[in-house]
Amino acid sequence: MPTDKQKLIFCILPKGVALEVAKQLKEIHGIMSSNISNARGVGKITPLAYRGIAGQSEKEILSIVVSANQADEIFEFVYHEAHIDQPHGGIMYMHALHETTEYSLPEMAEEK
Repeated sequence: MPTDKQKLIFCILPKGVALEVAKQLKEIHGIMSSNISNARGVGKITPLAYRGIAGQSEKEILSIVVSANQADEIFEFVYHEAHIDQPHGGIMYMHALHETTEYSLPEMAEEK
C-alpha cells in the first residue's frame, strides 16, 4: 500500500562512515529505512591529482528513505553526523520519490 510523500537522501561518503550514521539514525530517530553499499570513486581534488595521477578510493553509499515532513531535519542530521562539511567529507543530495511502500519487521517473541 503506498504511503505519504517520501524523499530519498543519498550520500556518497568516505569508507567507514555510513554504518555509524545508520546506527545513529536508528537510535536517535528510529529510522530503519537506510541502505549501505560500496563503490569506488575519484575525487577531483586529491593529493595525487596535483601530480596528474588519478587516485581511486573506496566510498560508501548511504541511501535513506524518509517522510517528506521530516526530510529536512534528517538531511541536516546526516550532514553533521557524516561530517559532510569537512574537506573530502563526501556529497549528499535529496529528491522526492514518486511512490513508496512501507517496510516493517514482524514482531517476534523474545528468546529465553
